[in-house]
Amino acid sequence: MEPKLHRRVQRYGWDKAVQDYDELFLPLLRGCSDRVIEALNPQPGERILDVATGTGVAAFMAAECVGSDGVVVATDLSEKMVQRTAKYAREQGVANMSFERMDAEELSFEDGSFDSVMCVLGLMYPADPQRAIEEMLRVLRFGGRAAACVWGRRERCGWAEIFPITDAQVESDVCPMFFQLGLPNALGYAFERAGFRDIREQLMDVTLTWSHAEEMLGAFFAGGPVALAYSKFTPEVRERVHAEFLASVAEFRRGDAFDIPGEFVFVVARK
Repeated sequence: MEPKLHRRVQRYGWDKAVQDYDELFLPLLRGCSDRVIEALNPQPGERILDVATGTGVAAFMAAECVGSDGVVVATDLSEKMVQRTAKYAREQGVANMSFERMDAEELSFEDGSFDSVMCVLGLMYPADPQRAIEEMLRVLRFGGRAAACVWGRRERCGWAEIFPITDAQVESDVCPMFFQLGLPNALGYAFERAGFRDIREQLMDVTLTWSHAEEMLGAFFAGGPVALAYSKFTPEVRERVHAEFLASVAEFRRGDAFDIPGEFVFVVARK
């Protein structure tokens, strides 16, 4: 897919997904933010950038760590995600955060603007993930820290058939390179290529549990990376892709519930 079109698909897709992502998917992924924050270890008074913030889970954690003398800047390609995060900050009275819609590949900050940069499950989506990582390096001060996580190997993620199932109904691949940084050592190598040092990479196996099929289908189709394509499907097509996806995860069914395996890759590095 042409990069400009890819970015538009991602932007408007996540605009579509924001409600279902926030309610159905995000609670199961919170552990990723916990682990990234633990690796980043934000300190009081620091200035931190959260790239591809989604609805700001990690950003709010960081804001609590840096305190009133620190600042967290939360960015996302999706305007609706940024708006949702800003709304939560107003409701919670969080005053040390700012919010901007921004492409991870073109961060509009000066060199060395931040003490730390993080990206939780966002590097699968840029047209050029390597460029996004290079931008993370550029906006870090010398000695600054970066932490990120991505989905792991395709064969370790039990829900991965959602992509070919969706792609069969549309003219182009929805997320053709979704798992590229999940290959062994790929994420750490990408950070090394960008110029980071002191790189540590770790894997984590997870099980994502949904209590019933409707909840799981809502999370993966309406609240995930195929949301834009899914929003254009007719009821007949939706019924068909639901049936195909349920067949693809049938081995993980436990009564009415589903225990879907997955893998995450974490990296922490320094400039």
